[in-house]
Amino acid sequence: MIIIAKTKKEKNGSVYYDKKDKRWRCIYYIYSKDNSAETRKAKSFPTEKEAQDFLTSIQYQKGNDLFIKNNGIPLNQLMRENAKKKLDLNLIGERTYARIIETIKTIEKTPVSKKNISDIDSNEIQSYLNTLKNYSNSTIKKIKEQFSQAFKESINKGYIVRNPMNDVIRPKSTQKRKTVRALEIEEQQKVTDYLMNAPITNAPYKVAYLIQMYLGLRIGEVLALRNTDINLHRNLISVTKTLSTDKDHKVIMKYLPKTYGGIREIPIPIFIRNEIINQMRLAENNKDKQLFLSPKGNYVRPNNANRKLKELLEKMDITDITSHSLRHTYGTRCIEAGMRAVALQRLMGHTDIAITLNTYTSVFNKYKEAELEKVNDYYMNNEIVNVDNLLKENSKLLESKGEKEIE
Repeated sequence: MIIIAKTKKEKNGSVYYDKKDKRWRCIYYIYSKDNSAETRKAKSFPTEKEAQDFLTSIQYQKGNDLFIKNNGIPLNQLMRENAKKKLDLNLIGERTYARIIETIKTIEKTPVSKKNISDIDSNEIQSYLNTLKNYSNSTIKKIKEQFSQAFKESINKGYIVRNPMNDVIRPKSTQKRKTVRALEIEEQQKVTDYLMNAPITNAPYKVAYLIQMYLGLRIGEVLALRNTDINLHRNLISVTKTLSTDKDHKVIMKYLPKTYGGIREIPIPIFIRNEIINQMRLAENNKDKQLFLSPKGNYVRPNNANRKLKELLEKMDITDITSHSLRHTYGTRCIEAGMRAVALQRLMGHTDIAITLNTYTSVFNKYKEAELEKVNDYYMNNEIVNVDNLLKENSKLLESKGEKEIE
């Protein structure tokens, strides 16, 4: 016998408590593709709230005008539905979806997020954003994006007639911008010496750090490597995949799309070749011949590899360095050696050369004077500029300057 403890019926669904199964049930309706009729469905949940939230999400997905008119649309609910729809349409991956949900959870700390979208004005949104100045610019931008997308969707569906985001300005963070620093040459020598001589028991991911520092891979790309990705005959490492996380924060293997700039082949420096070969031997018995695995035989979480690196560097009194700094060190050394930006872009796996130029602006600026000197020498050597006339002009300027100083 089913006893209805609490019910809230609408045209297209209801929630009730099944005393026999001791669970909350949601009755809802979906459109059948075959005959365009509505089909009755049921789903169980451990709590009333979960059942009611599910029913609400179904009504929003269907754009049920009667439901929306009677209940309104809480802002956070619309944000969550937008994110879920993008995931279902494969417009975003599971990792991006998880990040969006984390952003929405931050927004849900404010009462504004629980208000119906038709009751929220630009002043409320602006006041909320102004409280976020202690967050990073990146976080503030992500939060504002969720507001913008939610209200844009509301306009498109006719829930509201005016977009309050038109009057909202994104505040600037008071945080100092964090920059990723590269290892100094002396520091790099120190770290390299340690890694090359440390036993694998003391530094289980030492080869991963060497690959980052001397091939420029991202930490997720390194930890995704298998023996089959390494061609010792051609002396190349193929980068075709990376470790990522799904919507439940579980580490998964993700293959990079063919159009993505991250797919590349990178030459192995001769001085770390033996270290890589030794790691390949250790990986022979690993599942899929995975180059790196956790002590439990699972994929290595990038955060764990980064934590181990920091512990290692603390022993050498080297601070402000992460696993990403090792990749940045590779890029910096390439520029210092005179590598062109377009070549570095391909090696680093940047999708656009603008990313390379913007990331290494300070390094490029450091060496621009030396590059300009090459241009000046070229002018002189090819007699594009008359050197004799130039020297005479400079001499006159120096004499004139000396006379003025005497006066």
